Amino acid sequence: MTFTDTPHAPQPAAGDRRRWFALAIVMTAAFMDLVDVTIVNIAIPSIQRDEGATFSQIQWITAGYALAFAAGLVTGGRLGDIHGRKRIFLVGIGGFTVASALCGLAVNPEMLVASRILQGAMAALMVPQVLSIVHATFPAHERGKVFGLFGAVVGLGAVSGPLLGALLTEWNLFGLEWRPIFLINLPVGIAGLVLGRRFITESKAPRALKLDLVGVALVTLGLLMLLYPLTRGRELGWPAWGYVSMAGALAVFGALVAYERAKGARDGSPLIELSLFRVKSFAAGIAVQTVFGIGLGVFFLVWTLYMQIGLGWSVLRAGLTGLPFSVAVSAAAGMSVQLLVPRFGRKVLQAGALVMAAGVLIYLWEAERYGQAITSWQMALPLVVMGAGMGLIVAPLTDAVLSEVPREHAGSASGLINTVQQMGNALGLGLVSVVFFGVIDEELAPAEVGPAFVDGFQHALGWVAAVLGVIFLLMFALPKRPAQHVEGGQETPVAVTKEPELVS
Repeated sequence: MTFTDTPHAPQPAAGDRRRWFALAIVMTAAFMDLVDVTIVNIAIPSIQRDEGATFSQIQWITAGYALAFAAGLVTGGRLGDIHGRKRIFLVGIGGFTVASALCGLAVNPEMLVASRILQGAMAALMVPQVLSIVHATFPAHERGKVFGLFGAVVGLGAVSGPLLGALLTEWNLFGLEWRPIFLINLPVGIAGLVLGRRFITESKAPRALKLDLVGVALVTLGLLMLLYPLTRGRELGWPAWGYVSMAGALAVFGALVAYERAKGARDGSPLIELSLFRVKSFAAGIAVQTVFGIGLGVFFLVWTLYMQIGLGWSVLRAGLTGLPFSVAVSAAAGMSVQLLVPRFGRKVLQAGALVMAAGVLIYLWEAERYGQAITSWQMALPLVVMGAGMGLIVAPLTDAVLSEVPREHAGSASGLINTVQQMGNALGLGLVSVVFFGVIDEELAPAEVGPAFVDGFQHALGWVAAVLGVIFLLMFALPKRPAQHVEGGQETPVAVTKEPELVS
């Protein structure tokens, strides 16, 4: 999420209660987006069984959303600046609601994948407006309280999403199996659409930038050329065109850099502000966000398949097993920002990477020792350690990345951080074909499926631990202590971004 300073935007008077209704509406939309991605992940095995989806289609149900979300985030923010944040927010929440209905009514895996891509695109219109609307609606002295509320919503979404998804799938409401995980968005989205029209105040950026549609097209094309062969390669026997496509993706990204450099010189409104990469801490932070997204994309999908297919657990048991992780993330995130980072700076983030890696290695040891006999309570320790490590990273990372960025580029930088994290997530989901399914035989007898998935999970955990080691090293390029920025006599962050989603 990004916001842009809007000094000329009309703000409700301090005593106007309408702004608190507007806050509740946009926070609900943010919560709906967070819960939606975590709900889907826990229900993936049920969708695979009921719809007969291939494993590559299962990857695209999650990766397609992340890809569309990533490709549209910056554009969504720009559209809000140009055409009005309220207007684009309402278009986004309305489209997200329609896409959720299409997901819930999908008659085959292909329709579900297409609907998820549409849902991700609509989220890219809706999500960037949330904090922009908050910034335009609340005076500076109230924003600290509001951003604190937003952090609580993020934490609640992370904790409640997997459990809500598990309950809705387990209850099999009206015989609809997994479909209520999408259909539950309909009443929430309709209410947000109706109330948003009434209570949200319109705002625009005083000097809006132009859209860079060519940049968006090049980013999307490059990612598709990289991700499609990764997800379908194993299924198709790794054909030669797949390697050509992945090599061609590098050429597309090279063309993107050249085009963005020329566009920046021509009209000053590129999709990607390349001058930001001259800032050492920002370039390193972007690398950290991308690699972190890859690790999360691999872990969460593989973890779900491991518990429900490898171990044969019910969706409810899998959802409850994940609660210690979600609670640890939320608790450590709050402690990291409020107590640890102000005192120890960058070392807290590096400690988070090492702690999370330690949790992964403990999980790997337990998975090898107990095999299919492992229990939920035995998983609690590694999950708490992993969650604590992740919480130490996700909350302060954005401030660390932005701390040396020039103030006039803060909005572009924060949007780019969210975008690359989602792109990394999509890439990680694509890599599941290599690091997980790549070590599982295609023809397995029913009795061999469980042990094969357990072995695949252990192999994937080794990759996740290696990714966290890379993140630890990259963090040495971050500033030792994030700089503070002053606004209206109070220290505030130059930009606020959505906390990285736990699952996509």
